[in-house]
Amino acid sequence: MLALQARVDAECFDPALYELVKIRASQLNGCAFCLELHAREARAAGESEARLHLLAAWRESPLYTARERAALAWTEAVTLLATRGVSDDVYDEVCRWFGDHEVVALTLAINTINSWNRLAVSFRKIHPVAQPSAV
Repeated sequence: MLALQARVDAECFDPALYELVKIRASQLNGCAFCLELHAREARAAGESEARLHLLAAWRESPLYTARERAALAWTEAVTLLATRGVSDDVYDEVCRWFGDHEVVALTLAINTINSWNRLAVSFRKIHPVAQPSAV
């Protein structure tokens, strides 16, 4: 997993978008560990509180660009593959805003955060900041 993560990080084409993708997948997977970690990293990189708070409802918010919306829709489709599949419309939209290499990099990034989420949730990993005594 660490080698895969290093490769994905090396291919990262847009760090701010990458954090939004990791947060959105973690929201869908219910991974508190990754949500806290990546929201903190996004804030440190300059992401606004408003965009972080509205990420779960990105479709209803004007705060996200068309490119970000395509990436978030792709994130949801890849994350929820077993229940929803990937529609042609979502695929066409991600391909409209991202080149072939970027679509592959984005998909690998989504798969990687999904794997981390599944490990953290399965093993009941809770980030130290999210511990009850830290609140």
